[in-house]
Amino acid sequence: MKSELFEQSNLEVQGQQRFGLQNAQMLRVTLGPDVLAVKGSMVAFQGQVQFHHEKAGSMGKLLKKMLTSEDMPLMRVAGQGEVFFANEGGYVYLVELDGSDGISVNGRNLLAFDAALAWDINRVKGPGIMAGGLFNTTISGVGTAALCTVGKPVVLDCSQQPTYVDVQAAVAWSANLVPDVVSSMNMKSMLRGGSGEAFQYAFHGPGFVVVQPYEFVPPANSGGSSGGPGGVIGDLFS
Repeated sequence: MKSELFEQSNLEVQGQQRFGLQNAQMLRVTLGPDVLAVKGSMVAFQGQVQFHHEKAGSMGKLLKKMLTSEDMPLMRVAGQGEVFFANEGGYVYLVELDGSDGISVNGRNLLAFDAALAWDINRVKGPGIMAGGLFNTTISGVGTAALCTVGKPVVLDCSQQPTYVDVQAAVAWSANLVPDVVSSMNMKSMLRGGSGEAFQYAFHGPGFVVVQPYEFVPPANSGGSSGGPGGVIGDLFS
């Protein structure tokens, strides 16, 4: 049988690396220690592999998952073999964490990570109730995390000047950065239908922010912003 389908670039990548790219849009993980992955992200596996629902791990984290739209439905992947992960054809990038700094990730851009890494859901503070419910997932420790972007991203250096990013296009940023949520709305613009650019993350300091060329549709309960409910509930996580 002959076909361009069987060209070398489409054949399974062989290697000893635990986390690796099968191609630009597919992650390949060789199991040993367990891996945590977003439910539904597995597209294939070889060997003896088990998939288990991953509990939140603490009551505080469980409440955050229940009350915010940064609900990461995680599964624990265990066993021996190779597992392939992908998310709607998005581009996959590996981040090697060495314990010196963590990364804050939009849950919709997270694909998989070493189970030994610590993770939590944190609130990004902003002005007013509409922006009070922005949440991101912080990952830290020593290990590998795989992110998935819609389209090719850009990495912006926030140390030289203030950097503003649409909350629906922000993929991840240095965990040491503490962004503010700012609004570019004004009464004159609102009366004329708005600009479509209501809220942005404002970064300034040593670190980076990753931006994808795509804006996610805000969750229905967000009041036009990203993340979950604000106000009193948001204050629980500040």
